[in-house]
Amino acid sequence: MRFVTYSAHGGPAQAGVVIADRVHCLHHAGFNRVVDVIASGAAAFAAIRSYLSAAPASASVALDAVTLLAPIPKPPKIICVGLNYRDHAAEAKLEVPAVPTIFSKFGNAITGPGAPVILPNHSTKPDYEAELGVVIGIGGRYIPADRWRDHVFGYTCINDVSARDYQLATSQWLMGKTFDTFCPMGPWITTADEIADPHSLDISCEINGKIMQDSNTRNLIFQIPALIEFLSSAITLEPGDVISTGTPAGVGFAHKPPRWLRAGDEVVVRIQGIGALRNPVVAEA
Repeated sequence: MRFVTYSAHGGPAQAGVVIADRVHCLHHAGFNRVVDVIASGAAAFAAIRSYLSAAPASASVALDAVTLLAPIPKPPKIICVGLNYRDHAAEAKLEVPAVPTIFSKFGNAITGPGAPVILPNHSTKPDYEAELGVVIGIGGRYIPADRWRDHVFGYTCINDVSARDYQLATSQWLMGKTFDTFCPMGPWITTADEIADPHSLDISCEINGKIMQDSNTRNLIFQIPALIEFLSSAITLEPGDVISTGTPAGVGFAHKPPRWLRAGDEVVVRIQGIGALRNPVVAEA
């Protein structure tokens, strides 16, 4: 299934599931938020399938007639992994890490597909990073690597937009990573049962139709089982937490000359089996 948060005709945010080219509202199935679906586990899937089998046509709307929002507008946690592709570590001229490099973004950074990435007036080095997002289903602490599949609800596309001048001004990356709108997410969450192997997905980023990043998740240094085991050794993972797993080579700062984001750009993150996350770039007013 593909779960979305959407607004129809300017109305409130709603949870939905996309089937073919239509969005089916989940309100009458008992779910107003995607995170409620996630937290309800297998019971939610049973209730949704039962509802969809008898849902009236009026309960759905054409996909191109709605505004898609970030599938989880307010995740409990946004956990990010740095330097997690070998080619990206090489282009950054940094050693391959022995343990995962972890940072976070705040909720203000979340924005949805089609929404603008706003370039702050006081940053001159805004960058893009295509990333696979892992959405936690069943939470927990001390999750062993061999049980990782039991805890993954699904996958989404993320653009880890980064103000490199802020990021690299200190040893702590957070300030450069968490400006408003610096975490586009979507267009939906594709459930884990539809992705046979998340470690074999083509991932790319294009700007104005030009491919800037082109890789595959098989090049991850720390794969999803290791990340879940490592993170849950210190943090209780919760339903709806999002783990952004890192970006491959081709980011803007590595180009010669650097290719920073500019007002008027359109950035598209594509991940095989999930979809395309498309965002315009605008200057701060």
